Amino acid sequence: MRKGRLEAFSDGVLAIIITIMVLEMKIPESGELTDLKKLWPVFLSYILSFVNVGLYWNNHHHLFQLVQKVDGKVLWANTHLLFWLSLLPFATGWMGENHFTLWPVILYGIVLTMAGAAYFILVLCLKALPGNEKVAIAIGTDTKGKVSVVIYLLAIPLAFVHPWIALALYFVVVSIWIIPDRRIEKKIVLLQDPDEA
Repeated sequence: MRKGRLEAFSDGVLAIIITIMVLEMKIPESGELTDLKKLWPVFLSYILSFVNVGLYWNNHHHLFQLVQKVDGKVLWANTHLLFWLSLLPFATGWMGENHFTLWPVILYGIVLTMAGAAYFILVLCLKALPGNEKVAIAIGTDTKGKVSVVIYLLAIPLAFVHPWIALALYFVVVSIWIIPDRRIEKKIVLLQDPDEA
């Protein structure tokens, strides 16, 4: 199967997710700056989610630069990833509207954990498919991906100590990924033209 439709569908879903998140932000009733102060939790949760969706889009885009083939398992694994990411607007809104209280912060962590696990499953499905050997070479052991899921899993119980600890850990994962991951870019150059390395 060709990968083009999968990429186009994924791009469309991620664009809709970001659009839904921004539309969920309520406009203040007056034109006073003090009204914007009340929205800071909503805006902070939006920023966190926007960056997370951007990171998934970026990594998904880079990953599929090396993909030659997809099959039914890959399509379902990708759909599984999109399902968890599609829950981000709900979790984001609930967390922001409730000023980072316990259960919204925990739900947000569960969504991030499941999205991270779904991305890992997608990569495994791609690696297992003959013709996608370059994916396995480029991804390697995927330490960053595994560490991210572990941090999310730690953040969820730590939210019971204080929700802000969990929130801080969610930002730690973003900071790990915000630094561009050059593994795939380097491997694309190496695998396409070894003389350019």
